[in-house]
Amino acid sequence: MSTSFQPDERGFYGPFGGAYIPEMLIPNIENLRNNYLRIINSESFRKDFKNLLEDYAGRPSPLYHAGRLSEHYGCNIWLKREDLNHTGSHKINNTIGQILLANEMGKKRIIAETGAGQHGVATATVCALMGLDCIVYMGETDMERQAPNVARMKMLGADVRPAMSGSRTLKDATNEALRDWIANPLDTFYLIGSVVGPHPYPDLVARLQSVISGEIQWQMRNKTGNSNPDYVVACVGGGSNAAGSFYHFLNEPDVKLIGAEASGEGLTSGKTAASIAMGETGVIHGSMTYLMQTDDGQITEPYSISAGLDYPGIGPLHSWLSKTGRAKYLSVTDQEALDAALLLTRKEGIIPALESAHALAALDQLELKSEENVVVTVSGRGDKDMKTYMERFNLK
Repeated sequence: MSTSFQPDERGFYGPFGGAYIPEMLIPNIENLRNNYLRIINSESFRKDFKNLLEDYAGRPSPLYHAGRLSEHYGCNIWLKREDLNHTGSHKINNTIGQILLANEMGKKRIIAETGAGQHGVATATVCALMGLDCIVYMGETDMERQAPNVARMKMLGADVRPAMSGSRTLKDATNEALRDWIANPLDTFYLIGSVVGPHPYPDLVARLQSVISGEIQWQMRNKTGNSNPDYVVACVGGGSNAAGSFYHFLNEPDVKLIGAEASGEGLTSGKTAASIAMGETGVIHGSMTYLMQTDDGQITEPYSISAGLDYPGIGPLHSWLSKTGRAKYLSVTDQEALDAALLLTRKEGIIPALESAHALAALDQLELKSEENVVVTVSGRGDKDMKTYMERFNLK
């Protein structure tokens, strides 16, 4: 009996997913759930989405054969260059799709959460493009360590509001965005940045990001004669770039799917964000998923050197992929990610985001063969992380 990797009508992937939301949000979520598939499958949406991805975001992103990195690992390494998209990451794919959806639904005020700032920048970008009000919630800690992205958002006209509670990172920014949506239910569209949150967001974001795996298929076919690589590797925080990279391969069992989550200073250090390795089933931000929590159900504060992976949960699709064994999730420490970032930079002249460096570091944990083709999604570029790189590599 085959396993489905699509959500059921209630938004569940196996036992994970659903919509655990306050009563005041039910009309918003129901309105979105009843309309999103009709809109994104319409001919007009598909045409507008395709045109903006190509002419505005710069897709298709290249699939680059990394020759020197391939020599280092003794196999064929292909880099899916999402870092070359407009705004510098995969996030623009999702924000273009959701802003078209918000327009169709008549919403004029856009709110978003952001960790590393890339989703915030991408949201501010499409709001400027469409002339819509934009409010971005960002943890105060993340605002300090991702100052260039904060400046970009403000230059684009966004109102960047700090989240001051908890660890003042992505989890807390998401809490603030949800509170805003409850207070402003009629004119506001919540543009969620990852495959998290209540149904239908995990499915919506995965569908919009699936452009990544769709391109990988035809690019691999053109370059190797085979649409299917042996491995697809991507970093996982909430998990949108990984969901998009995996999407078209979910029912291709010969393709090994590898997610790299942030173990911070180590799984047993107390400073980690490895939700699958360390989590148990629980509810966060409207979804049942694997979640780092205490014995009495209180959410454990996550930690990662990477702001975009600094989240105590994970998208419900990834929880299901892990539980069924369809995908394997590896834990990568801060230091391993830093080492991998420097290796790619020195071998290929590509400075990756710290998030993407976790995916690159996962290669060291795989037993790779010379004839195998391994696709690694470089989900973002390292401009935003230069302050960290300068400090850790003594580049001042």
